[in-house]
Amino acid sequence: MRILLVGAGGVGAAFCSIAARRDFYEALVVTDYSLERAERAAAQDERFTAARVDASSADAVTALCREHRITHVMNAVDPVFDMPVFEGALAAGADYLDMAMSLSRPHPERPHELPGVKLGDEQFARATAWEEAGRLALVGIGVEPGLSDVFARYAADHLFSEIDELGTRDGANLVVRDEEGNEVFAPSFSMWTTIEECLNSPVVWEEGRWHTTAPFSEPEVFDFPEGIGPVECVNVEHEEVLLMPRWVDCRRATFKYGLGEEMITILKVLHQLGLDSTEKVRVKGVEVSPRDVVAAVLPDPATIGPRMTGKTCAGLWVTGKDKQGQPRSTYLYHVVDNEETMREYGHQCVVWQTAINPVVALELLATGAWQGTGVLGPEAFDADPFLDLLTAYGSPWGVRELAP
Repeated sequence: MRILLVGAGGVGAAFCSIAARRDFYEALVVTDYSLERAERAAAQDERFTAARVDASSADAVTALCREHRITHVMNAVDPVFDMPVFEGALAAGADYLDMAMSLSRPHPERPHELPGVKLGDEQFARATAWEEAGRLALVGIGVEPGLSDVFARYAADHLFSEIDELGTRDGANLVVRDEEGNEVFAPSFSMWTTIEECLNSPVVWEEGRWHTTAPFSEPEVFDFPEGIGPVECVNVEHEEVLLMPRWVDCRRATFKYGLGEEMITILKVLHQLGLDSTEKVRVKGVEVSPRDVVAAVLPDPATIGPRMTGKTCAGLWVTGKDKQGQPRSTYLYHVVDNEETMREYGHQCVVWQTAINPVVALELLATGAWQGTGVLGPEAFDADPFLDLLTAYGSPWGVRELAP
């Protein structure tokens, strides 16, 4: 296996640190628009080399694949670049993995009721081309989407006979402080992506169809495990809702994220001021995207680990009937402590938790434990080898039974 990693930011750099400890591949070419950043991430292993890439160009991705005899393309850039990286991999005859999906576009008249172009629609429209080429595009294989989708398959196979709701629930008690010890606003993940998913209309799967709601709708307090505790979660547009119902039978699928009052307020203000826009504006003779400016002035998520404390939890709350037909409510989860990932890997917990899952998936593809062609989500594969290997990596998952 020869891997092309597109993107050496927080998640990409963490991917390299995790992959450096595994031996299932021959080579890893680390690429980024910043050659310096790619070289920094590639310096930790002799199997790694660095190169510059323009992720907006499918031709550039194809050329790198051919130059380095790449078998698998790992996409670790913002989802705005998904389609060129996706198409570049197909043109090169390589398999493809990403941790998100192609972007959505709202319904022109009823954005808070009906979906327009949904997350992943552009990629699923190309499924036949991938099948005919005998190649695999494994989409949404980060943590959320990714591990939560693996949990959905596991729950359907082993825990439930009927599923009422697959409810992804994401929460944390992370705090970032400045040098004086004061708590500061510093998102632990790409602000560009956070704005995209939180200000778009959330999608809900219900009784055989997808519909949308208003941003931050249906707030609920969810009690997260391992000391995180109660966190208010709200509806957010996310890929799981578009993936899970394709392979797992359920009456309802939702994604709710513990954003917190401060983050919600900031996002609303950015929207009111037009600073969430990706359309370029001219400022003193220079064309810039307001959203790119917001992302650029905030701390790089890859750098905040030493000033961050707490844990992050990704998980899936499943309700329905157990294998004996009795009511069941179960939360399958994965908790990561920032102190541990900083000590063991030098990467903060949110980007590390995202990065470990595609490394596990690539190892399963390398060994043949996972096989497939076309455009597939994690639910299309057996969950057991994934969860076993995740535990073998030293990052176990958990199960909490709740009152039905």
